Amino acid sequence: MLSNHLQNGFETAKLVWSQIPNSEEAEHEGVGLLSTSGGSSSVESLDYEVIENYAYREEQAQRGKLYVGYSVVVKWFFALLIGIGTGLAAVFINISVENFAGWKFSLTFSIIQKSYFAGFLVYILINLILVFSSVYIITKFAPAAAGSGIPEIKGYLNGVDIHGILLFRTLIGKIFGSIGSVGGGLALGKEGPLVHTGACIASLLGQGGSTKYHLRYRWLQVFRSDRDRRDLVTCGCAAGVAAAFRAPVGGVLFALEEVTSWWRSQLMWRVFFTSAIVAVVVRSAMGWCKSGKCGHFGSGGFIIWDISDGQEDYSFEELLPMAVIGVIGGLLGALFNQLTLYMTSWRRNYLHKKGNRVKIIEACVISVITSVISFGLPLLRKCSPCPESDLDSGIECPRPPGMYGNYVNFYCSKDKEYNDLATIFFNTQVMFYTLAVVTFGIAVPAGQFVPGIMIGSTYGRLVGMFVVNFYKKLNIEEGTYALLGAASFLGGSMRMTVSLCVIMVEITNNLKFLPLIMLVLLISKAVGDAFSEGLYEEQAHLRGVPLLESRPKYKMRQMTAKEACGAQKVVSLPRIIKVADVVSILRTNKHNGFPVIDHSRNGERLVIGLVLRSHLLVLLQSKVDFQHSPLPCDTRGGSKPISHSFSEFVKPASSKGLSIDDIHLSSDDMEMYIDLGPFLNPSPYVVPEDMSLSKVYNLFRQLGLRHIFVVPRASRVIGLITRKDLLIEDGEDSTTVELQSTSVRAQRRDKSLLTRNTEAELPLLNGLLVEDHN
Repeated sequence: MLSNHLQNGFETAKLVWSQIPNSEEAEHEGVGLLSTSGGSSSVESLDYEVIENYAYREEQAQRGKLYVGYSVVVKWFFALLIGIGTGLAAVFINISVENFAGWKFSLTFSIIQKSYFAGFLVYILINLILVFSSVYIITKFAPAAAGSGIPEIKGYLNGVDIHGILLFRTLIGKIFGSIGSVGGGLALGKEGPLVHTGACIASLLGQGGSTKYHLRYRWLQVFRSDRDRRDLVTCGCAAGVAAAFRAPVGGVLFALEEVTSWWRSQLMWRVFFTSAIVAVVVRSAMGWCKSGKCGHFGSGGFIIWDISDGQEDYSFEELLPMAVIGVIGGLLGALFNQLTLYMTSWRRNYLHKKGNRVKIIEACVISVITSVISFGLPLLRKCSPCPESDLDSGIECPRPPGMYGNYVNFYCSKDKEYNDLATIFFNTQVMFYTLAVVTFGIAVPAGQFVPGIMIGSTYGRLVGMFVVNFYKKLNIEEGTYALLGAASFLGGSMRMTVSLCVIMVEITNNLKFLPLIMLVLLISKAVGDAFSEGLYEEQAHLRGVPLLESRPKYKMRQMTAKEACGAQKVVSLPRIIKVADVVSILRTNKHNGFPVIDHSRNGERLVIGLVLRSHLLVLLQSKVDFQHSPLPCDTRGGSKPISHSFSEFVKPASSKGLSIDDIHLSSDDMEMYIDLGPFLNPSPYVVPEDMSLSKVYNLFRQLGLRHIFVVPRASRVIGLITRKDLLIEDGEDSTTVELQSTSVRAQRRDKSLLTRNTEAELPLLNGLLVEDHN
């Protein structure tokens, strides 16, 4: 009977293995990322700018105050849904991980009482099955779910559309892949993947579900523009951090400091509300699970480092060793970033190019190595007697097999003994430096918060032991230095300061150490910045995500906008263009935006706007705007009503959208014309050719633009807009408002007005940025 089961198991394994693509069939790991070999780019920018074409203006004119109120209510409702969805996803991942790991530990501990070697084999086999399930899901089903996902989400919020990162299958792969990789005991965490999970949930809610899997509801299709989806994804990122650490304020600050490039006060409130909802959902689930309804699930599913009853105060002499912890964290964090960068680069350039089967073999080998280390090292330590137990604390020594807690009885001869190394390794949240470096980059969902916390805690506690022995003070606790060590390593690796400080305070439940954590983070970040960039920035560069950093490069100060354009040839379109010419232009280049040129009455060529490639493809596919006459249509006069709504021009989320190869036109269609006037953006952002590139960079990044026109120096000025001109109260008639210094003619009539352009009334750059109502 047993032989039959084994044979069936081997046959099933062979069948699964045969279905895994080899190197010829494998999908390239960098799906949706830039080619590192200088090939064509498979990413493009997102359209965060409001395209004020005729369809947009018609739509805005038809919307009244009732619709504005409705849109505000819907945005808050979606913030509620994102919080609930992300919180439930985090609870499901934690319950699954703790039950798999608890069942594994319980079975292993019961077997080793009879045979250590049999328990060893069972432990390796269970870990291998869990890790194999994770890597199989990633390689076969959702390749975009590998890694933490934070560099890709950071790129998305920076304005880079990476195909596949927000799909429904990516969400499923992230959830179940995290369960397998963390439950399988790998040296990684689930906190980073939870950020990606929250972003996927937010994006799917914003677009109304998934079309491919027939999970789509029309009443949810409200946020269809890139600009609106960006706000939702920001809420999802904050929700992921809040769910991972039970730190709602830290989640808000993480989204603000680490992943977003553009922020506004209305978004702050919704992000804060989403994080608060996540905290309520997680706390409610934990309270429900404490009654024993969730199997092995306990407080171990979330990071809890409660030291509210810890060290009461600290002395001036302790600041020096604490600063040393910051220096150590900066050095080890920078070294960790470089080692993981080298390992990931080697994998992508050599190992993973051999196909998905190699990725699976690599993950399984690392799983076996990790299992051997975690199972073998506790044998090097002798068992220690349990300390005197406090009945009110609820802490058991030794802990029951398969449950979270300290004091693991691992192969100890007496009942009231525990093994300290087994306590460290037989846990779903712990591993160490070398394994973390080797594990990071394999084809499974992987976060680095937990390994970073445990690595930093190790050397922090060593420094604390030295301080206790050196100063001989009784009020110094080693746990305080372990906390500071964890903060220093995360600061030295990820280079976060404000958000990480708040997260550490929230998970420790102790405000007394806030100044110390701030000191350690500042020192570790400064030391780390002297050697390399942060972990997420380096991984983003390695994956080919073209991030625009917060500050321009120094050499941009000596460059102008014209020099940045180089020798590139601008492809412009006339307002009235033949369909055949549009098809030819779209086939011969990959530009995503085209200036539209028209002639004035005196024959002068004027740039009248910008039309996007995606808009041209929509026009070609619909064919309803084709006309026989090469004359412009008069949409304002009502002779030809607009035939498209603004939502029709929006590209689907995380999709490549239409391609010119998807459109089929007849020979008669090719001879017709299109008037681009109603569909172009008549007010694109424009900069003079001699503007410094650093100034262009800041404008481009802060406004979330996709295109900027570089034009010659203007010959005349038609007006100036100052702060006073923008202070228009509601209900005022704009035609009766006296606008000062807005007319060159007025300045000519009264030359004294030329002195009004003081430093307090600096003109805005080429028009106003149109904001939505919330």
